[in-house]
Amino acid sequence: MDRVLIESLAVDTVIGVYEWERHIQQRLVLDLEMATDIRPAARDDDLTLTLDYAAISKRIGSFTNEHAFSLVETFAERLAAMLREEFAIPWLRLTVRKPGAVPTAAAVGVCIERGEC
Repeated sequence: MDRVLIESLAVDTVIGVYEWERHIQQRLVLDLEMATDIRPAARDDDLTLTLDYAAISKRIGSFTNEHAFSLVETFAERLAAMLREEFAIPWLRLTVRKPGAVPTAAAVGVCIERGEC
């Protein structure tokens, strides 16, 4: 399997467990690695035969506007499930970072892998 990458995609969403966090948007930074076979798209030079990272990035943006979660873990699970279903992605690795959540760390977050290559 080949991999399509989206790195350091910044999105703003309502995320957090504290009451004050429920009233503001905070930045999350996402890295995605998605399995696919790029050979058909490369052979025919046809975007419709591969994962369209622009369409995926746009859908992630709408997902973050449609939902609010307490935990980064929940955000990651739900986003991964939605992406796999809507874009027929057999395997993905998703890293979600929440910059500034811990003052002495650049970011905190989770990295999950779902599906099979």
